[in-house]
Amino acid sequence: MSAAESDTRIVVTGLGVLASIGSDIDSFWDSLVAGRSGIGPVTRFDSTDIASKVASEVKDFDPATEMGPKEVRRNDRYVHLAFGAARRAMTDAGLSKEDLEPERTGVLVGSGIGGLETVESQLGVLFEKGPRRVSPFMIPSLIANIAGGVIAIELGAQGPNFAVVSACASGSHAIGEALRMMRSGLADVMLAGGSEACVTRIGFAGFCSMKAMSTRYNDDPGRASRPFDAGRDGFVMGEGAGVLVLETLEHAKARGATIYAELAGYAATCDAYHITSPDLEATALTRCMQLALNDARQAPEDIAYVNAHGTSTPYNDRSETLALKNVFGAHAKNGLAISSTKSMTGHLLGAAGAIEAATVCKAIENNIAPPTINYEEPDPECDLDYVPNTAREMPINIAMSNNSGFGGHNASLIFREFS
Repeated sequence: MSAAESDTRIVVTGLGVLASIGSDIDSFWDSLVAGRSGIGPVTRFDSTDIASKVASEVKDFDPATEMGPKEVRRNDRYVHLAFGAARRAMTDAGLSKEDLEPERTGVLVGSGIGGLETVESQLGVLFEKGPRRVSPFMIPSLIANIAGGVIAIELGAQGPNFAVVSACASGSHAIGEALRMMRSGLADVMLAGGSEACVTRIGFAGFCSMKAMSTRYNDDPGRASRPFDAGRDGFVMGEGAGVLVLETLEHAKARGATIYAELAGYAATCDAYHITSPDLEATALTRCMQLALNDARQAPEDIAYVNAHGTSTPYNDRSETLALKNVFGAHAKNGLAISSTKSMTGHLLGAAGAIEAATVCKAIENNIAPPTINYEEPDPECDLDYVPNTAREMPINIAMSNNSGFGGHNASLIFREFS
């Protein structure tokens, strides 16, 4: 990358979110600040014989009113959610299809798994009714790139478009790769983020077999996701989508756009350690955060707030805490606010990084660090400032968002106040 390309500034002008705690960015943010959990009993399927019976489900959303009944039938729920988040992001940015130059507009929307609901339902059709009854829309409905394709068709966006699939780091990687492409001059506007809809029997069965999901709080769902707390026993499945509108600063200024924040840095690394477990020495995650800081040309002590991956699993929270200590040194314990909003949203897998990037932009806009709720009993190995239980008003000029995924994938994003 040339010096000129690296100096191209990319800003966030629109935020679109669909989550259990809010079906638009304002209600989502209000819930985060209030410490409101969106986790409740599973309603999307019968969980009688499933060990984990709690989930973070999107309920205040009717895709038929946004896509039309025919498109809803043809597409998986993860596509519905991505489409809804993209529409919200465009509206928030004050953009319409007519404002876009097709060849200079791109879409990068990732998903960790894609159309799992479609896989489950169509396997049922195959086994019960035979191959001739399988839907001709099954394949395009389930593949992880189709959300970006549907969004591009809606907008007429003919620029860069592909799906990032890196498990729970997908949303963060999609935003970071969009940053790189825009710095390289390939687009002026990009919609980037992630979507996931894995609240299904097969999804729960698979993760429960791995002993990855919380089962201790089935009778008290709001307390089930408890990152960094000594009583954590696994993650809570969430569904939803997040999409950011990214623009070159030149493009945003030319149209008089409102700017949330500048997307200043990004890095990606791999643990190369284990297919599901994080590296307990946190070597690659440490390097990922350091590289993101380098990309943003910021020192560790410049960061005021970190939105942590914080999944509420024993190993992840421990290794991420170690990585934060490695990167931030004394600042990690003196001045750095850290929180995991998964305590309220659950873990949205491939969409997590996208809604958490939106969270960081709102944190910078409002100078508020959202809390880590359900933090009741400190873990001696997780001994940093996790903004326990109550949101904190504080200056936030520069913030980091981290996410990691099965396969050892790590992503770090740096956002800073626009000036």
